[in-house]
Amino acid sequence: MMWILLFVLILVVFGFGFTMQALWWVAAILLVLWIVGFAMRGRGGGGGRSGGRRFGRSRG
Repeated sequence: MMWILLFVLILVVFGFGFTMQALWWVAAILLVLWIVGFAMRGRGGGGGRSGGRRFGRSRG
């Protein structure tokens, strides 16, 4: 009985460690994607904010 509990405890600890490692990788990938998206939006000429001002005064 004690060996089964020890085996289950080892599996839980190993599974938790593997899950935490996988979550760190997912967080790192999402951070890189967020930085790339932020950089691409910055190079796009101001994004959607300048478009609203451009068409706002066209009727004069």
